[in-house]
Amino acid sequence: MVSEPAAVQHPGPASVRLPRAMAEAIVAQATAEYPNEACGIVIGSGPAAEGGEALRYVACRNTSASPYRYTIDSQEALRLSIEADDAGQEFWAIVHSHVRSPAVPSPTDVGLAFWPDALYVLVSLADEHAAPNGGRSLRAWRIRDGASFEVALEVT
Repeated sequence: MVSEPAAVQHPGPASVRLPRAMAEAIVAQATAEYPNEACGIVIGSGPAAEGGEALRYVACRNTSASPYRYTIDSQEALRLSIEADDAGQEFWAIVHSHVRSPAVPSPTDVGLAFWPDALYVLVSLADEHAAPNGGRSLRAWRIRDGASFEVALEVT
């Protein structure tokens, strides 16, 4: 008898809130850096899965400078990691844009998801993937063990 692999459980959270000003800053940066992907980090009071809240968004330099991939500048990531740790904070979300595809993690995004406790917030700049209100599509994901799970994102 061959056993089927167990379904992977959603690692949570089911939903999160992102302040409107942060969402607007993410979209503005993505628009400004077009045609390349933009990237940044949301610093939070703790991991989103443990009830942490988004505190601030920090735009980062995409050292790949590419419309197909992003790489957060390693010196910026290290500096932010030290600052967050010193303040008792966490990387709440890793942010990047997709310039021609939906705000859904690509296989490359999943393979390069180095922060398993952080959310991954994606914004799509493709008009055909616009949100129902006509704005840019902004979605949150949890990526763990090679699988991605959507997290309902409420912009408040």
